[in-house]
Amino acid sequence: MKRVLLPVLALVLLLAGCATPETRLRTGLQNAGLSQAMSACMAERMVDRLSLLQLRRLSALGSLKDKHVTDLTLDQFFRKVRALKDPEILTVSTSSAAVCALR
Repeated sequence: MKRVLLPVLALVLLLAGCATPETRLRTGLQNAGLSQAMSACMAERMVDRLSLLQLRRLSALGSLKDKHVTDLTLDQFFRKVRALKDPEILTVSTSSAAVCALR
């Protein structure tokens, strides 16, 4: 029994560590209150334009979400992004939101 469990446990742990920066950012944007479609579109564009540190900072925006709000407006999202005080994150977020809103 232990022989079977060990490889299965190792596989599960390996797969859990495989979350891509894009997946983490998409999840963070959704947790921050953006729609699933907008989060997916923006994460796809932003992952190639920002550093890993910047992506981590952005994905942490979900921790700021008001629990009673279901959909965050872009204006509210940009207020949170401006609070990060990183002009590059703001620029990339703004351009990504504009392109994704037009899709």
